Amino acid sequence: MAAYSLLSTLSSPFSRSPNRTPKLPPLSLTSTSKPSFLFPTRKLSLPSLHSLIFNQSKNSSNNNSSNNYIVSSAFDSFFILCTSLALSFSLFVTDVGAASAFVVTPPRKLQSDELATVRLFQENTPSVVYITNLAVRQDAFTLDVLEVPQGSGSGFVWDTDGHIVTNYHVIRGASDLKVTFADQTTYDAKVVGFDQDKDVAVLRVDAPKDKLRPIPIGVSADLLVGQKVYAIGNPFGLDHTLTTGVISGLRREISSAATGRPIQDVIQTDAAINPGNSGGPLLDSSGNLIGINTAIYSPSGANSGVGFSIPVDTVSGIVDQLVKFGKVTRPILGIKFAPDQSVEQLGVSGVLVLDAPANGPAGKALTFNI
Repeated sequence: MAAYSLLSTLSSPFSRSPNRTPKLPPLSLTSTSKPSFLFPTRKLSLPSLHSLIFNQSKNSSNNNSSNNYIVSSAFDSFFILCTSLALSFSLFVTDVGAASAFVVTPPRKLQSDELATVRLFQENTPSVVYITNLAVRQDAFTLDVLEVPQGSGSGFVWDTDGHIVTNYHVIRGASDLKVTFADQTTYDAKVVGFDQDKDVAVLRVDAPKDKLRPIPIGVSADLLVGQKVYAIGNPFGLDHTLTTGVISGLRREISSAATGRPIQDVIQTDAAINPGNSGGPLLDSSGNLIGINTAIYSPSGANSGVGFSIPVDTVSGIVDQLVKFGKVTRPILGIKFAPDQSVEQLGVSGVLVLDAPANGPAGKALTFNI
């Protein structure tokens, strides 16, 4: 009975239903042998043992991974905390302006000559002004007197006393003058003096000292053909325009726009000079003034690559006299002489004097000697 009870317990996993008892083959109670089908060792014992070992190893591996992950996360959090504290401390102890060092901007790639041109323009632009010529006009219908712009040009600051130098033809016929600086502030200007024969004029504005940045004065006696020049002005009303070129000729002669008298030793340049550039500065590569942009040679009135500037050596002497006396005084002989062609035709040498007016220096000298 004990053996049969044992067999009944072992055979229960094979039952299809708890209410159905499987039929077993007849057994002999005296037999000590154990049928193999009653003890399925491969299906019950070994798989259960293997599964147990695998599950235990898997659980152990998962526990180790969890422990490693927790340690790694703690280390990363500690590292981030230390970095944040160090950065905060560095920003706290350093100047606020140094925070801009953390902003990285890609550098603009410019050549050395480009950088020099940009620097020249930035340093000299505050010295260049825009001049508006206003004229009085009477309305034909209302008879109201109006002040309207009749022209514009350029100029530049000569000194800290408010003197502005420009061309005479820029201010000719003006009833009122306005001078606009680079920061768009505008001031009324008064005429100090002018020289019509050389097309030079000096104005004066009552502007604060911090707005008056005199332009550096250079020398025009040692200029060479081929050296770079820069013109800053207001062509066609476009304020503070830079054009570049070279000196294409020296010792040219042009006629004054006001009187038609000749102006000698004029600088010729291919830097673009257009209407509105008149009175603006012509600079060398060091940013020094070497001339005043005055005229262009063009059948159409637009730039054709031939511009003319009055040399600064001529301008300096005129401006000094205009500032001191309000006019230009030049020594003259007071004689009229024959042209060189007439002298050559007569076969004589020297100067052939045709007349010496009595009210001139030569006439007075002759009268005094007699």
